[in-house]
Amino acid sequence: MDRSGIQVSSPVLEVEDLSKSVTMADGKGELHILNRICFAVGSGESVAIVGASGSGKSTLLGLLAGLDVPVSGSVRILGTRLFELDEDERAALRGESVGFVFQSFQLLPALTALENVMLPLELAGNTDAEGIATQWLERVGLGSRITHYPKHLSGGEQQRVALARAFAASPQLLLADEPTGNLDAATGQAIIELMFNLNREAGTTLILVTHDESLAQRCGRILRMTAGELAEVEAEETAPG
Repeated sequence: MDRSGIQVSSPVLEVEDLSKSVTMADGKGELHILNRICFAVGSGESVAIVGASGSGKSTLLGLLAGLDVPVSGSVRILGTRLFELDEDERAALRGESVGFVFQSFQLLPALTALENVMLPLELAGNTDAEGIATQWLERVGLGSRITHYPKHLSGGEQQRVALARAFAASPQLLLADEPTGNLDAATGQAIIELMFNLNREAGTTLILVTHDESLAQRCGRILRMTAGELAEVEAEETAPG
C-alpha cells in the first residue's frame, strides 16, 4: 500500500519523497516545484496526473522518466532505483522498459515514419526493427504512409507515428504528456481511443499527464497536483478505456 492509501500489487513504478526545486532567476532563494511526492503504480494500471499549468505535473513526469534529477527522494522502475544509475544506464532502462508520447510528437524530421519507429528498436539492438516498425505503423492505420516524412503528415498522423514508436519496443511503462494538446478535438479523440486500445491490448502500465478532466476520467486512478504537492488521490469508477 502506498502512502495515499491505495493498495498496489507488483508495482511497476514507486515514487518516494520526491522533491524538486530550482534557484530563482535573481539568485535569491529557491522555487520549490515538487514537494515530497509519494505514490506507487501497479502493473497494468492506468493513472492520470492532473493539475493546472505550473502545478508541477510535467516536471514530475520528467523525473519519472529519469530525464531530470530530483533534489531528494527516489523513483524505482521495476525495482531499479533510477537515480542510482548514471545517464547512460538510465537511457538503457528507458529503452528497455519505458515508452513516451509527447504533446509535440518529438519525431525526427529527417527520418521517415518508418525510420522514426525503427530508431529506438535499432538502438536497442533489435534485429527485426523494420518488420516490427512496419507492423506497428499498420496497426495505427499508417501502413500506406510509412515512407512519408513528418512534414508531410498531419498532426494526427504524426501522433500515430509517435504511438507506434512508443509501443513498438513492448514497454512495461508508458508515459504520456498531454498527448492531444496539439490536436483538434475530433483528431484528439481518435488518438485517445487508439492509445487506450493499444494500451489495453499490450497490458502496459500508463501514466497520463493531462489538464483535461474528461480524459483523466478514462484512467483507473487520478492523482491531483496542486502547487507541487499531491493534494489528493481520487479512486474513479470508470469503464475500461
